[in-house]
Amino acid sequence: MADFKKLHVWQKAHALALRVYRVASRIEGSQNAALRNQMTRAAQSIPANIVEGRSHSSEREFRRFLGYSVHSASELEHHLLTARDLDLIPRDEYDALDAGLVEVRKMLHGLCARLDLALR
Repeated sequence: MADFKKLHVWQKAHALALRVYRVASRIEGSQNAALRNQMTRAAQSIPANIVEGRSHSSEREFRRFLGYSVHSASELEHHLLTARDLDLIPRDEYDALDAGLVEVRKMLHGLCARLDLALR
């Protein structure tokens, strides 16, 4: 398998995870610790699953792990909405994170579709 760092989807997902980590680290209060943790875990899971899937020797396994990344993206979407609705993150930061998440999700779906065609 090729180097995962060359995949544009991984690059975007990694950058998104770093941005989520920085935003989440500014959320204050012990009552918000679980949300901060879930936000960062879901965000980190997106590129981590791309890496893990890429390390497998088959395209089928890679496709399976891309599916996990899509699921983590959906989970992150929920956590970001929760943080926005609780006024824990500013609207402009939410909008930027959401735009990045939409882009990553589209890229993941596109790569999944290409692999699905190749696996037929």
